[in-house]
Amino acid sequence: MTNMQAHTLIQQIYLVKVEIVNYDPSWPELYTKEKSRIIEACGDKVHAIEHIGSTSVPGLGAKPIIDILLGVKILSDAEDIIPSMQNLGYTYKSAFEDVMPYRRYFTKPDKYHVHTVETGSPFWKRHMNFRNYLRLHDEVRDNYFKIKTDLAEKEWNDINDYAFAKTNFIRDIELKAAKYFNNE
Repeated sequence: MTNMQAHTLIQQIYLVKVEIVNYDPSWPELYTKEKSRIIEACGDKVHAIEHIGSTSVPGLGAKPIIDILLGVKILSDAEDIIPSMQNLGYTYKSAFEDVMPYRRYFTKPDKYHVHTVETGSPFWKRHMNFRNYLRLHDEVRDNYFKIKTDLAEKEWNDINDYAFAKTNFIRDIELKAAKYFNNE
């Protein structure tokens, strides 16, 4: 076997398949239970908490992982909650802080992703606007689902490649959502 053949074989072994499932009406309840646990563990460091991502949009299929937007007043509060989140079974992921220094990210494998940012920050507003826009615009929600399911048919070298493939659609909706909510 040549080096090129070995490299191709290794890539094939590690290709990622994204699982998109139909909307599950239990997702809001799972969020609500985890929200209570986070608030209890982190106390007054939690300024606001919201269910975001595709699982927060009724009728939208998604990867079955609940995304949570955890708002803090100042970013140092996010640093303070790291031990509390770890006690809840979350893993603190600092890997993306060089690209997003305004966010602290936690995962509970195959269950929850928690994005911790300052309430009212551009990240906060962008995610809230996107979620709310999809909740109000069924056609856009359905188009997003189609894009996600089409992309999920492919195999990816990295899950981030799947996320990046959705970026143009998401950015377009974020712009529309910002205009829509600023005009109300």
